[in-house]
Amino acid sequence: QVTLVESGGDSVLAGESLTLSCTPSEQIDRYCLGWFRQSNGSEREGIAAIDSDGSTAYADAVKGRFIVYQDTAKNIMYLQLSNLQHEDSATYCCARRRGADSVVYIANRGFGRRLFHYWGQGTQVTVSP
Repeated sequence: QVTLVESGGDSVLAGESLTLSCTPSEQIDRYCLGWFRQSNGSEREGIAAIDSDGSTAYADAVKGRFIVYQDTAKNIMYLQLSNLQHEDSATYCCARRRGADSVVYIANRGFGRRLFHYWGQGTQVTVSP
């Protein structure tokens, strides 16, 4: 059974930073992984992806503020969120594709949620103005 467990969500003030973690049940550098977020009343939005060789891609909404990286020794994927704004408030979840596809493939298809097959439960980030 494939599982992904997120942690690190918190309530912060605008301008502050936060780092989220995602721990998958299988070896992290064998697959393409992604981060999504969903706020109340909105659709799930893909924001970042990292592939099996460590290449990364970002949606325009977070480019320059968020960084995705992985620690293969600890088998954890991270999402570093900087200069958080109220509109970044959402439930953040990680996801995994079945294979080790390139992030170029993901980015060229708009980080669509249908590109990913396994999902975590999410961790809540709340940013106060």
